Amino acid sequence: MIGVVFAILWWQGQLKRLTAYITETREELKKCTWPSWDELKGSTVVVTATIAVLGLFTVIVDRVLVLVFFQIL
Repeated sequence: MIGVVFAILWWQGQLKRLTAYITETREELKKCTWPSWDELKGSTVVVTATIAVLGLFTVIVDRVLVLVFFQIL
């Protein structure tokens, strides 16, 4: 089955396009600047703290809205 798919893709020229795509992607990734470990750790802490704050905010707003709706009903 894999051989048939490979043959169809090769016949249609899709494998050359895939190879070119992978090659171009690798070249572009070489141009990227990657963060250092310290920057990565700092960003991870900021993202984790932000998610925790937003989660807490969501819980608080949900509780308040539930209380308001039960008071109305």
